[in-house]
Amino acid sequence: MARKAQRVWRLATPRRKSPVVPEWEREAIILACERFVREVLKPRFLPRVVPTEWNYPVDIRGAWHGGRYRFIQRFRSDRADSIVPEFDAPFARIEWVAPGLFDVAYQRHTGEWRTIFHGVPLEEALRLIESETLLNPV
Repeated sequence: MARKAQRVWRLATPRRKSPVVPEWEREAIILACERFVREVLKPRFLPRVVPTEWNYPVDIRGAWHGGRYRFIQRFRSDRADSIVPEFDAPFARIEWVAPGLFDVAYQRHTGEWRTIFHGVPLEEALRLIESETLLNPV
């Protein structure tokens, strides 16, 4: 009797490992991004908190995650039927690809990250987050 071939499940696209960022460069990136959030993003996109009936932004911050720095907007909901009173929504990220070079991505409404700029210097990546509509906080 002939044996049936067994099926083997594989990911359609293999996951890419994040490169290891040198500690000194990681600290420099975090400092530059924190300054960018404090001096550029908050004054431009969140000059003051305005409570509304629905979800409204209360903060913008950043966080290092793997080989990436994510820019995150915090929302609050004062409604009685809200599931949680506050939640985070990442809107942009920079991913370290080589010394001094980054890929810039935005997060779609589906939660998927889409890279739209490849291999740009840090200063250019931050300028793009400030100027490109897809990369701006809501």
